[in-house]
Amino acid sequence: MTKLYIAAAALAVIATPSSAFSFQPQSTFVRHPTKSSEMRAPTLNMIPTKKTDSDEASFFPFDSSSKPITVSSSLLEAGPNEEAEDGDGGIKQLLGIRGASETDDIWKIRLQLTKPVTWIPLVWGVMCGAAASGNYHWFWNPLDENDRNIALGLNDALKGFVTMILAGPFLTGFTQTINDWYDRDIDAINEPNRPIPSGRISEGQVIAQIWILLIGGLGLSYGIDAWCGHETPTVFLLSVFGSIISYIYSAPPLKLKNNGWQGSFALGASYISLPWWCGQAVFGELDRPVYFILPVLYSIAGLGIAIVNDFKSIEGDRELGLNSLPVAFGIDGAKYICAGCITLTQ
Repeated sequence: MTKLYIAAAALAVIATPSSAFSFQPQSTFVRHPTKSSEMRAPTLNMIPTKKTDSDEASFFPFDSSSKPITVSSSLLEAGPNEEAEDGDGGIKQLLGIRGASETDDIWKIRLQLTKPVTWIPLVWGVMCGAAASGNYHWFWNPLDENDRNIALGLNDALKGFVTMILAGPFLTGFTQTINDWYDRDIDAINEPNRPIPSGRISEGQVIAQIWILLIGGLGLSYGIDAWCGHETPTVFLLSVFGSIISYIYSAPPLKLKNNGWQGSFALGASYISLPWWCGQAVFGELDRPVYFILPVLYSIAGLGIAIVNDFKSIEGDRELGLNSLPVAFGIDGAKYICAGCITLTQ
């Protein structure tokens, strides 16, 4: 368990920029009303709020910003979502990817905010950790006559499935929703048809979703620890650590994504190492150095994958001063860094 704390602390130190505690005020999202946004539901008033110096209500800790931004009017002209006219906009909407069709169904919008397409690497990470534990039992293993206990196989399959639900819909959903919340300025430039900048979901509904996914995920993680009989709630601690990284990656004043290297590594490490360790902890013990070395190495590959995600946002990142790697090194430089990270760690 001590090694787990050391590895988690190492990831946090690597991911934290030197200017971590230098406050950078965040700009206010300026919404240009559209037909759908003019008819949006009123903001919920049941979420705790606090008053800023300007006496403007904001959600805590998910603060609304107070300084308006000025961007090119041509960039803010949303217009029709032409990318959704290729016939598969409905599928893209459910997966949460670019080119999604627009809908007024609030549950489809909530699902879109969680970006289900991004759940895949975390679900795969849980599977890798379960396999690495050497203690996952199949329903009927044709190669091992001692591994044919159907009841035990069903129990392990259910544990694995619940752990995947934790890593995917709950905690990745939390990460993606909070990232969309703090990226609403950038999305107004890069993807104005996203649910938040288009006004198809209210501020209160977004904040409520963030809290529900976070609290639900942490509660589920503690339940998994109890199910596995852990004396130390390893899965819960990993979930808390991952949630903190998710918050400081997206939110000021730290906002790791403002710095290309720290932000990309924090995202990559969280997407690879944490679900791996989670699956490992559910079916075994985190008691060997190799269990930390391999996931951290693969986290470098995750850095490359994180850079891929930055290419689509380069226009808005440059407009708002975010120093992502594609902005810092240009598209050509970033693509070689991306390919190098992924290839070398394989």
